[in-house]
Amino acid sequence: MTKIPSLNYEKVIKALQRDGWVIVRQKGSHIRLQKHTIDKTFKLTVPAHKPIKRSTLSHILKQADLSIQRFLELL
Repeated sequence: MTKIPSLNYEKVIKALQRDGWVIVRQKGSHIRLQKHTIDKTFKLTVPAHKPIKRSTLSHILKQADLSIQRFLELL
């Protein structure tokens, strides 16, 4: 199993945008992203932290339905 890296939020958001996520809004230190599929709209909140905790990033990837390997390819 690949270890989840400790990254700044900018890198995480750039990788998510390469996967089709779009920034919808930002309120304080939380950035909202959305991804539209044919039948559903997925929503995700990324904290604007430097760095984002590994456990938090793990939850974000689960919600985004991204494997760690795929996420690392998008970086």
